[in-house]
Amino acid sequence: MTSATTIRARRRIRRDDVVKFMFVVPAAIYVLLFFGYPIVKNLTMSFQEYTTKTFFTGEAPWVGLDNYVTAITSNLFGPSLINTALFTAGSLIGQFVVGLALALFFQKKFPLSSVMRALLLLPWLLPLIVASATWRSILDQDSGILNRFLGAIGLDAVPWLTSPDVALIAVIIVNIWVGIPFNVTLLYGGLQDIPEELYEAAALDGATGWKAFWHITLPNLRAVISVTLVLGVVYTLKVLDVILGLTGGGPANATQTIAIRSYQTSFVDFEFGVGAAFSNILILISLVFAIIYLRGTRKAADD
Repeated sequence: MTSATTIRARRRIRRDDVVKFMFVVPAAIYVLLFFGYPIVKNLTMSFQEYTTKTFFTGEAPWVGLDNYVTAITSNLFGPSLINTALFTAGSLIGQFVVGLALALFFQKKFPLSSVMRALLLLPWLLPLIVASATWRSILDQDSGILNRFLGAIGLDAVPWLTSPDVALIAVIIVNIWVGIPFNVTLLYGGLQDIPEELYEAAALDGATGWKAFWHITLPNLRAVISVTLVLGVVYTLKVLDVILGLTGGGPANATQTIAIRSYQTSFVDFEFGVGAAFSNILILISLVFAIIYLRGTRKAADD
């Protein structure tokens, strides 16, 4: 009897394992088809001479690391790398600072706070190309509402999108506007998890205002801040729609980033192999930040 019971139990366990496996299979197939295959294909293309001719002949000769050499030694790679760093750093700092300030503001209860939080999500919900078109109209040098406002207060019009000295700043400002809701959502959620008793106990010791923020809010938000910043870096590195909609990478390549170089090389110059190399360089940079984040969180957990 014991042996028969054991056999039935093992069969039941096996059936349960099969059922669990069948639930996982559709998700695994989806990931492999829509995530795994494009990544592998992109990596393969970066080692091939993949052009429009390939679509007709089916031939894509292997060229080894030539595409990466072409990408790295191109005249625009250095400026694109610098612009990518400036764009990412500027966007990240602006989004985080404004997002944290708004999250702290909305933590206080006041009439219509929930309505205002909902309205704050609108920039996040808008398609980026629509947001870019709207901001392009706002920043237009001749008819834009922003320059009209500056003229009304006695200031000169600013060539926001046509001056190489200002264009990158304008693009960063727009990207900050786009990313603020994401930062507010994550940081506001993190603030809700901080026990109110900590602030009450700190107030008894005289720790209020900035002292409470520095010694209670920031330490308890450390994990959320880490996630917000890392996701912000990965997202900002690949921003394409905003820049294409505002400047197209100009003027005079002032807003060229590695993402823009990858797009233009692939879909303007039709050098798909070199474009894939640019995108893989971008992926590598993102992986470096992801690894730094994982090591940092593991070290913090160990401590």
